[in-house]
Amino acid sequence: MTPWKAARPGDQLSAIDTPALVLDLDAFERNLARMAEALRGTNVRLRAHAKCHKTPEIALRQMALGAAGICCQKVSEAAVFVEAGIEDVLVTNQVMGDTKLRHLAALARKARVGVLVDHPQQVQALATVAQAHGLALDVYVEVNVGADRCGVAPGDEAVRLARQIVAGTPLRFMGLHCYHGPAQHMRAPQERAAAIAGAVEAARTTRAAIEACGIAVERVTGAGTGSFLHERDSGVFNEIQAGSYVFMDRDYGDNQRGENDIAFEHALFVRTTVMSRATPERAVVDAGLKASSVDSGLPTVWQRADLRYVKASDEHGVLATPNGAALSLGDPLMLVPGHCDPTVNLYDELICVRGERVEALWPIAARGALL
Repeated sequence: MTPWKAARPGDQLSAIDTPALVLDLDAFERNLARMAEALRGTNVRLRAHAKCHKTPEIALRQMALGAAGICCQKVSEAAVFVEAGIEDVLVTNQVMGDTKLRHLAALARKARVGVLVDHPQQVQALATVAQAHGLALDVYVEVNVGADRCGVAPGDEAVRLARQIVAGTPLRFMGLHCYHGPAQHMRAPQERAAAIAGAVEAARTTRAAIEACGIAVERVTGAGTGSFLHERDSGVFNEIQAGSYVFMDRDYGDNQRGENDIAFEHALFVRTTVMSRATPERAVVDAGLKASSVDSGLPTVWQRADLRYVKASDEHGVLATPNGAALSLGDPLMLVPGHCDPTVNLYDELICVRGERVEALWPIAARGALL
């Protein structure tokens, strides 16, 4: 926690202390509307991924625009959103350990809660905790459709898990989780299309194999901001889990847009200040590694093509200023973070700006929810 607020509602944009996480409300609201419009009239629903924003106010706005529920990546993260009034939460992860399972069961008393499995031991653990607490849990089989992270192979392995879930009386087999993470940042649209075509086929054949056993597959869920139109139009997926579309980041911005792709806008920024100008070729700002995640690369300087963010240390960001680019001590700049999700996790609140004025502060209530 910082000893004072970087801004308060009513402040001018120019008065925000730095570094600070700033949300452009106009761009953010257009992003929300564009996603809602992209799914309107289809049989595909949005289960927005809240690991991106970790902010209950944003989840509630997504629900108000038609989202069927949200995704979380951690049980503790889910707890924050259930407490805020979200009644349908899918933990898009495997949950192991008695403590986590007890917390999951407690949440399932307050909201509809789902979870993923990719091993028989996980199914047994879920069945045991559900029986002990007298409740039902939604369970999805995670299928590896190209990410090579979690998930069983398409086909027979998924069928065996589905059978086991159905046999676990307190458990509800809901369907398949088929997320191709690497496809989200394949730069060329034809690469993304080809990767998702493979994922769709894996999901299709797995669903058919399970249904051939007389087991209903209610949901095939997955997709992300970089690929969701392909899943939407697949005829196989009926739920998408896009999250970063609300903010966008430099990594998503580097994708080449396909002919029909939706132009989501950069809405999330790290506001920073020039604090050193020792040479004409270099400037240093007060936003370094503790202000912007660099796991997906360095941030870019918004609307300043003459400046390049080239190096970060704990509290310093070094900018290359070729030809002595116009920049003075105390000048404010806006950075587009390389990866929005872990950048958000560095801050306690979003400073929400409309035009040149701070309109609201939204607590990032699930920040640090790692359990």
